[in-house]
Amino acid sequence: MNAAHKLGLCLFFAFAMAGSAAAQSGDELIVRIGVGAPLTGPASNFGKGVENGARIAIDEANAAGIMIEGKKAKFELLVEDDQADPRTATLVAQKLVDANVSGVIGHVTSGCTIPASKIYSDAGIPEISPSSTAVPYTAQGYKTTFRLIANDAQQGNVLGDYAAKLGKKVAVVDDRTAYGEGVADYFVNAAKAAGVTVVERQYTTDKAVDFMAILTSIKSRSPDVLFYGGMDSQGGPMAKQIRNLGLKVTLMGADGLDTAEFLKLAGADADGTIASSPGLPVDKMPGGTEFNEKYIAKYGTTQLYAPYAYDSVKVMIAAMENAGSSEPAKYLPVLASIHYSGVTGPISFDAKGDLNNAAVTVLVVKDGKWEVLQGAGG
Repeated sequence: MNAAHKLGLCLFFAFAMAGSAAAQSGDELIVRIGVGAPLTGPASNFGKGVENGARIAIDEANAAGIMIEGKKAKFELLVEDDQADPRTATLVAQKLVDANVSGVIGHVTSGCTIPASKIYSDAGIPEISPSSTAVPYTAQGYKTTFRLIANDAQQGNVLGDYAAKLGKKVAVVDDRTAYGEGVADYFVNAAKAAGVTVVERQYTTDKAVDFMAILTSIKSRSPDVLFYGGMDSQGGPMAKQIRNLGLKVTLMGADGLDTAEFLKLAGADADGTIASSPGLPVDKMPGGTEFNEKYIAKYGTTQLYAPYAYDSVKVMIAAMENAGSSEPAKYLPVLASIHYSGVTGPISFDAKGDLNNAAVTVLVVKDGKWEVLQGAGG
């Protein structure tokens, strides 16, 4: 071994020992929290809202000087784009696991959240979705899955009952995603139970923009209500095509339509559309007004899931504080039994990880704005 080689080894071990000492004796604890969300593609407006809401919570936590394990915690947000694609979501999940995140906020769409949840479960990493409503997400038996909003069964039941007030015949279209098909199924069951007849059921995709063939077929059945299970990127064009075709029907959907983007895409044809929200409007939330002001000052118009992403981060960090640890195995039991007052309302979870007493709100578009029609507890 030559002298240069010896010197290199000595420097390597010196740096290694210094790094180890800093990790052991430093007064700062790095805590990484992951976000899996669509940052590109048709659902990117939902994903950016989740990212922005989470960032506000992270910034506040760092400013608060939170102590965990006897050290000042520095929280870092690791955000990955799942493109609202289930296969990409599993790659994102593995990437976040490999990055040693302490917890994950997401995913946004149910089609991504469900396959990703197995990867987090296998790694023992808690996952809180601020937006995924598909019932199977929390029905898999994983101890690591939680959600902060009402599920599709709750939304579908409320919307099915409401449809009975509008008429006796409904047509149903869904985008064949875990979210769209799931909420449509629950709507159909509830509508039938309320005495409504489903005169036609059609299917599309979450990438489609031309619905004229589907709508022409539906028009011949003369339904009173057309329920769409899917997102705003399809719902907006559908609303326009309904009016262009002269189809006299009330368009109805779940939270995928309850967005500012739907209003933008549908334009004047949005008026009269009915949708549900798996929670309360931001101005009706206990801390909604204050959150809304903070969000608008930094990012502009508040997106639907932003306050739920904010609360997801807050309740996860509160569990770490209460457990005295950011290690998933240590704070997970605390998270499962937590009672926390969030900006969206009281937060606690049932045995599956669903939000207790989740609210569902029914809204209608009037003069280009969403207005509350009806509120309901979970």
